[in-house]
Amino acid sequence: MTIHQRPTFEMTNFHGALTVSSTMRNFFSVVERVAQTDSTVLIRGETGTGKELIARAIHNLSERANGPFKAVNCATLTPELLASELFGHVRGAFTGAIKDRKGLFSLAHNGTIFLDEIAELPLDIQARLLRVLQERTFVPLGGTDPVHVNVRLLSATHQALRGLVEARRFREDLMYRIRVVPLYLPRLVEREGDIEALTWHFIDEFNQTSKRQIQGIEEKALQALLQYTWPGNIRELRNVIEYAFAIGVGDTLTIDELTPELRQEGHKSLPHAHFPALPANASERERILHALAISNDRRDQAAEILGISRSTLWRKMREHKLS
Repeated sequence: MTIHQRPTFEMTNFHGALTVSSTMRNFFSVVERVAQTDSTVLIRGETGTGKELIARAIHNLSERANGPFKAVNCATLTPELLASELFGHVRGAFTGAIKDRKGLFSLAHNGTIFLDEIAELPLDIQARLLRVLQERTFVPLGGTDPVHVNVRLLSATHQALRGLVEARRFREDLMYRIRVVPLYLPRLVEREGDIEALTWHFIDEFNQTSKRQIQGIEEKALQALLQYTWPGNIRELRNVIEYAFAIGVGDTLTIDELTPELRQEGHKSLPHAHFPALPANASERERILHALAISNDRRDQAAEILGISRSTLWRKMREHKLS
């Protein structure tokens, strides 16, 4: 059995984003230039690629670095809570609003606000956000007096906003406001050398906190890692290594210690060929049901098929009353 020992890597650490890839180093150079402007930036990238790390890097490299950085995932809150989180509220604005509360736009004054999964913004909140970008003012929930703010907006999504505009789920005028500078964050499989380098980085990380100490990787395991498509990108890779540490023994990472997906067992229950493709105008409810059918009701795989996070899938299932 061939065992691979840890090679030497020339790792670049860009504000917490690690890489050995020239593709990523070129991307970082673009980020550095964009950070020197005050333009609104839209970061496009799949789940787990590190969009918030890039947003924080832009803030830290900008003239606003001494100001606050505030972030929120738009997919994790109900519309009412999200509106309150962003714009704040006055006492009595809704049930439970027992006192005035500042929102993130107020708290991010003279700094940067990062809206992750911005494609999930409800249309009424999109209208409020457009006003902030156009007039630099907003009115807290239940309030009457406008609040003036000086905030740079960074946002991120894994979805194509133009398609959402055509489906009338996203405002066209807002799309042009938030994507003045679009940045496309490469997927893990597009970053040459990063799968192996980050695998060893995470092994080193868990070696520091685990009783188990991995010193080598079995050939079959390494090939499985290199050939996998990594739909969850860097976050999924880290989880796979943590899983191996949890269930395995000894100083060698073997193929049996990898997740079923990497052992090519995870998608045997996904008989795509038996499910006809949905029409382009299928409703969101139909697409969710279709993904659940394909994945045999495995929620994590259904979320991957839909290209959304598991938390977003759970929220949308509640909205559509899908148990």
